[in-house]
Amino acid sequence: MTPDSQLLQADSKASFYNGCFQGVMPPPNPQAAPSPPPPTIGRRPEIFVQLDRFWQRVTEGLEISQLWKQFSADARASYRLYHRDFKARASRETRKRSFWQTAQEYAWAILEKLTPARRVLLLAGIVLLIIPSGGYSELGKSGEVVVHELDFHFWGGLVLFVLLMLEVADRVVMKRDLEIARDIQRWLLPAKPPEVRGLEIAFAARPANTVAGDFYDVFARPANGFGDPHFLLAVADVAGKSIPAALLMATFQASLRTLSETSCSLADLVTGMNHYACTNSQSGLRFTTAFLAEFDPASRALTYINAGHNAPILRLSSGAIVRLSNGGLPLGMWADKTYESGTVTLQPGDWLVIFTDGVVEAENGRTEEYGEQRLLNVLQAGTTATPEELLRRVMSDLDAFVGPTPQHDDVTCMLVKAA
Repeated sequence: MTPDSQLLQADSKASFYNGCFQGVMPPPNPQAAPSPPPPTIGRRPEIFVQLDRFWQRVTEGLEISQLWKQFSADARASYRLYHRDFKARASRETRKRSFWQTAQEYAWAILEKLTPARRVLLLAGIVLLIIPSGGYSELGKSGEVVVHELDFHFWGGLVLFVLLMLEVADRVVMKRDLEIARDIQRWLLPAKPPEVRGLEIAFAARPANTVAGDFYDVFARPANGFGDPHFLLAVADVAGKSIPAALLMATFQASLRTLSETSCSLADLVTGMNHYACTNSQSGLRFTTAFLAEFDPASRALTYINAGHNAPILRLSSGAIVRLSNGGLPLGMWADKTYESGTVTLQPGDWLVIFTDGVVEAENGRTEEYGEQRLLNVLQAGTTATPEELLRRVMSDLDAFVGPTPQHDDVTCMLVKAA
């Protein structure tokens, strides 16, 4: 085929395809206006965006169900607080027979939480809310009737709002002070256990309030004679919760550290602790239960004294269970009390679980206690794990059992595995 014939054939094919697509695609129009952008679909008005941001800031992202659970927990805690004061004030006959006297005692339990000036504000606000709105009329200079309305409800609400702001200010100051106390308490307690030859240790604590009355520690102390230092394992529970218990816990920690610097026996150490605790126990009302043990890495002997504390669980590598109960009364109850020590030898594979009553007495929604048997079941099922892993299992099992029920006591647990 000659070049001219090829060129003629290409032109004919181009004319054919142009004719085919001419009816499908319109010719371009350079003067046509550009098409407008597609309309925005689903764009919310700015007022709703601002309201959503405000709601998220108020609720901190919590769902309605979570807010209701939080409110229910706060309401139950407030009721227990007022009910405790009511039981202390009202006689047994008043609680059973007279509704009005019962209501009166509950009202006093609430009022006594306020200062006298704020009690007056509260009563004035309630009275203004109860008084119906009214007014009076008079003749003006031009002879017209001028009506003056008195809205007592508005002023009553304003008085109660001022009272609320005063209480919120106190709560903010107290919360800030409690947060500082919590940071100091965390600084006093060890963040992680020291390296102890022959032992693997893990511990965890959860305060019921911002600060706790539970205490735990592991530290080295001089041996009674020559040789490598021994290690003291301590778990204690001061009677009560929150700030009073936390202050006594701090004094307990200071006295324990000070007395442990001397190379005395464990029995002498606990006796000195008891004498010191009796000077700060308010005639035995603020006693302290404690489990103190001294471990000798050379002989693997664990000498212990249980001062009224929950008996720790020692699970031997053979599967046998031993309870460490030798000791005596809680510290701070009887100044001249002597304490009996016990000794066990930890072999590789043995487990020691030291805990406070907040673990085994934790309650679920049906007021059932967690109990030592559940703790023992978790221990039996996790003997091959490390103390950190087993401790996570214990706390997770405790959370699953308790559910949304508010925590009513401090929780502390220490796991020790002999290696």
